[in-house]
Amino acid sequence: MEDRTSLLFALPGYRVLDVALGLDGGREVLAEVVDSEGGCPACGVVSSRVKDRPLSRVRDVPHGAVALRLRVRKRRFVCLEALCPRRSFTQASAQLPARSRVTTRLRERVGAAVAGANRAVSEVAAECGIAWATAHRMLVLAAAAAAGPAVPTAMIGIDETRARSVRWTREGDDGTGPWRRSDPWMTSIVVLDPGRPGGIIGLAAGRSGASVEAWMTLQGNDFREAVRIVAIDPSAPYASGIRRALPGARIVVDHFHLVMLANQMVTDVRQRVSRDRHGRRGRKADPSWANRQLLLRAGDRLGDKARARLDALFATDDPTGEIAAAWQCKELLRRLLAAHGPTLHSRHRTAHHLTRFLTACADAGLEETTRLATTVERWWPEIEGFLELGITNARTEGHNRVIKQIKRVGCGFRNQANYERRIMLHSATRRAA
Repeated sequence: MEDRTSLLFALPGYRVLDVALGLDGGREVLAEVVDSEGGCPACGVVSSRVKDRPLSRVRDVPHGAVALRLRVRKRRFVCLEALCPRRSFTQASAQLPARSRVTTRLRERVGAAVAGANRAVSEVAAECGIAWATAHRMLVLAAAAAAGPAVPTAMIGIDETRARSVRWTREGDDGTGPWRRSDPWMTSIVVLDPGRPGGIIGLAAGRSGASVEAWMTLQGNDFREAVRIVAIDPSAPYASGIRRALPGARIVVDHFHLVMLANQMVTDVRQRVSRDRHGRRGRKADPSWANRQLLLRAGDRLGDKARARLDALFATDDPTGEIAAAWQCKELLRRLLAAHGPTLHSRHRTAHHLTRFLTACADAGLEETTRLATTVERWWPEIEGFLELGITNARTEGHNRVIKQIKRVGCGFRNQANYERRIMLHSATRRAA
């Protein structure tokens, strides 16, 4: 065959010897290594004396719409070193290492399709004409090659995601014991440093402070000493674990969850007022229920019509003024959290907004507003850290979406090790891209 055929086939280090038409319409390709010499893996002596030319069936990347079957004619060399215990050896190459029946470029394509494009292993295996177990072994090897210690970084984010759905199982070998609730969670650690590519650098089982502390203990002293800022949700277990593992790091609380708590407070007040007034839950005819989403919108972004609807709600379906008071507390908290970051933060302005918020919560005299104010006071050092630095946990929340998407593609994972392997390999692939 001409060299143009080898150029078209493009298997590095190999040349095509022959191409034939198979009985099923596919193509039978015969190739061999260009290099006619090889080094003995035992003693390293280079030999060109061929003992045998075995023929091997090899899996390669698909080419076009027709089936393509690759056969490689290898060389089995005689070792020229008289003292070498290995009398002969089979030629190996970068594309076909020793005892391999799959080309390296096929391994790379499978790893890129599964890890980079987040496709199911079964789908990629069927496309490449290999078994699921073969594709899974490729994935395991790729994950082992990409694994390594976490690189030191100054800012990290920590958040939890559910590992799988809640299950109830009976204890005991005979299955007659008491029921036990299984609610597995997983903690993800994400890089937040804007000067570095983001990605998940670690996973820990559970969502407790002990799980975070255990993961931090496994990292080196360089990593723990490099961390200066940790962004979390308002989670007391996480905060306690971080304080024990990283005593020199500053904890900041993401403002998104604080606004979410304020919105939930408004919803709780609206539902309670509706039950007290009507003796039932809200209905479509009730203005407070019909405009329930309007109550959760940012007040400074409402148009004239929306503001008029809100005023009508307070006038007609809020006789005690409790919904209006709760809404006002929510808006004051939003205003407090809006001025964050090095360019907008001012201690005087923050103290003024905090005083107004706490005063409004106290004047409302509601259990719900008091609970919200207590939460803000308890987490104020961490909230103040967010206001000064402007660092959020948004990147961590974004990677939680990626984790859930990986689980959807795999239709769930019964093997936790496979689940974590897919997540870490996907994150490492995206960082390297």
